Amino acid sequence: MKILIINGPNINMLGIREPEIYGKETYDDLIDYIRERTEGDSETLEFYQSNHEGDLVDRIQQSHGRMDGIVINAAAYTHTSVAILDALKAVQIPAVEVHISDIETREEFRKISYIGEYCEKIIKGRGFQGYVDGIEYLRDKYSKNR
Repeated sequence: MKILIINGPNINMLGIREPEIYGKETYDDLIDYIRERTEGDSETLEFYQSNHEGDLVDRIQQSHGRMDGIVINAAAYTHTSVAILDALKAVQIPAVEVHISDIETREEFRKISYIGEYCEKIIKGRGFQGYVDGIEYLRDKYSKNR
């Protein structure tokens, strides 16, 4: 099973940006964490991060016919981007929305998720483990059907 892990704006600043919320680990630590905990699994993981909405849309579109699942932390675009929602709808690839922090306990605007309209599961507040949970969800639900 091929899974695309997409991260949106400022995720590249992990370890620097609001460490009291996101922790002191870096984006590279996130990728290492995911790889270590999924090592030996049958997934082929591909990682992508951008601070630009159009780049995220392009990457989702490029996954059509290539990827079997998407784990996405659209970060701030979660709450604003109809374009990312529409890209997910267009490619029709099973997707899980992930947030490092618990967006339900933060500012009101963070409780709105446009991409959640498409994603079949939302994982929040589990830190880096949320990504692994999303991968496992997709594997458990879809790899048996392939």
